[in-house]
Amino acid sequence: MSNPYESPVLPQGEINEPFALAQVEARTRTMEWVVLLVLASVQFTSIVDFVVVMPLGPQLMRAFKIGPAEFGLIVSSYTFAAGIAGLVASSIIDRFSRRTAFLSIFAGFLLGTLLCAVAPTYWLLVAARILTGAFGGILGGMAMAIVGDVFPENRRGAATGFLMSGFAVASVVGVPFGLYLGTNYGWHMPFVALVALGLPVLVIATFALPPLNAHLGKKHTHPLRSLVNTFSEPNHLIAFALSAALMIGGFAVIPYISPYLVANVGMRESQLPFVYVAGGLLTLFVAPVVGKLADWYGKLTMFLIIAPLSAVLLIAVTFLPPVPTLFAVLVVGCLMVSNAGRMIAAMAMITGSVRPELRGGFMSANASMQHIASGIGAYLAGLIITQAPDGKLEHFGTVGIVACGITLLSLIAAVRLRKVGETEEVLVAVPEHG
Repeated sequence: MSNPYESPVLPQGEINEPFALAQVEARTRTMEWVVLLVLASVQFTSIVDFVVVMPLGPQLMRAFKIGPAEFGLIVSSYTFAAGIAGLVASSIIDRFSRRTAFLSIFAGFLLGTLLCAVAPTYWLLVAARILTGAFGGILGGMAMAIVGDVFPENRRGAATGFLMSGFAVASVVGVPFGLYLGTNYGWHMPFVALVALGLPVLVIATFALPPLNAHLGKKHTHPLRSLVNTFSEPNHLIAFALSAALMIGGFAVIPYISPYLVANVGMRESQLPFVYVAGGLLTLFVAPVVGKLADWYGKLTMFLIIAPLSAVLLIAVTFLPPVPTLFAVLVVGCLMVSNAGRMIAAMAMITGSVRPELRGGFMSANASMQHIASGIGAYLAGLIITQAPDGKLEHFGTVGIVACGITLLSLIAAVRLRKVGETEEVLVAVPEHG
């Protein structure tokens, strides 16, 4: 009995073309999944590195004898370094192969994380956070550029959904485990664990990632001219506006959810992890589904459905009265899911809106815009929110209304964003077999 996995024997010189094409397709799909797993692992480490600093605040303030303002500098130094580095990288990143650039940036990120772990003083920790942010801020854009190069349009939404589920895994596993290490073994240990996790991923990525250098055949301009070109293309500006609106709308609310739940809704601090675990689990299961639906029914269609829903949930969360904990967890979890869903659809649209030879620089610039916009959103919300003598937060509902309005404005940018032609937007991800 013949083996169904072997090509049937044909006369010498003849080729079973359907079987050969099936083999190439199978190898391509396998390569795509390996690349996606590597990218998701890198996303996980970078997300946990950024997020875990915030709940470590009390320990850092005790260890370095600093106040809230100094701790705020530890957090914001990462964000602003990420934004500036993204702008610089956007002008030169397309001069290198995707693999070389990605591996170099990830190695720099791990070095910065290691320096965070061993920083003996406050200012050295701030410097280490600046270095980590400079590299970590570019990783997200590079990952999306690689997704855009490797995955064709009909599978890009699902790939984006899988990659963005790294946020959910970070919420469910990474941050709670990091807090456990920090609480029991000191604030250094979460950073040590991230380096220990990242080094094997770096080694695997060295062998797993394809060169992805087809864009190098294109003529590149001077870095400053490249930066000007990136920000002078009207379609790019629409994409940046879409990203900025989503990040401002989200980060005007997200950083203040925890204190609002404790001060106004009546939750205990010990119950807060349930909010993030529940939201992360919901996102973990829903994000891939949203990605597939975006491939089936269209990215813009899914965005036009999910973005208004997230706008309504922003209002719901910021006006949430004292309610049972389970209800509060459900509402905030739904907001997390809707925020992730709108970003999946939006990022898939944005990735397909730029020519392949410009994608690396563009996505770096877009990541930079996202970091800056998130900082703007959090800062503006801080100017609006006040704290009453009894500790409750006031005017959070006003922030929710503003965030809702900005989110709805993103619909205009999404509708106006155009997609690059099919022949321009997909690069060959594997060597041709001939």
